[in-house]
Amino acid sequence: LFLQSTPATSIPTVQVQGQQMNLQPPSYTAASQHAEQMKKPGQNFMCLWQSCKKWFQTPSQVFYHAATEHGGKDVYPGQCLWEGCEPFQRQRFSFITHLQDKHCSRDALLAGLKQDEHGQVGNQKPSNK
Repeated sequence: LFLQSTPATSIPTVQVQGQQMNLQPPSYTAASQHAEQMKKPGQNFMCLWQSCKKWFQTPSQVFYHAATEHGGKDVYPGQCLWEGCEPFQRQRFSFITHLQDKHCSRDALLAGLKQDEHGQVGNQKPSNK
């Protein structure tokens, strides 16, 4: 079930006058690599997994994304790589619970963003500019 891949460049000019808000139903797929740092209207929650930085509209979208893209059985690295988290070894199911409780609640995501704004100066972030 793939969405038609719309070039990420055409999206930021979306009008928020109520008519064209949902160009792509919850954007988990579409432009994976290019979606980085491209915040669209209404997207106020960011995945803070090790240099992922994708934006989402709801905390549950972030959780779904992180659980499948970073915690999926073929990709999960054995520990949580969320920014600022202790990299303890965890079983995958334990990780999924941890992700939901510690990182993907509304409050945790908003707090993480505030830290991210203030902590730009190289706290364990590879500079990819």
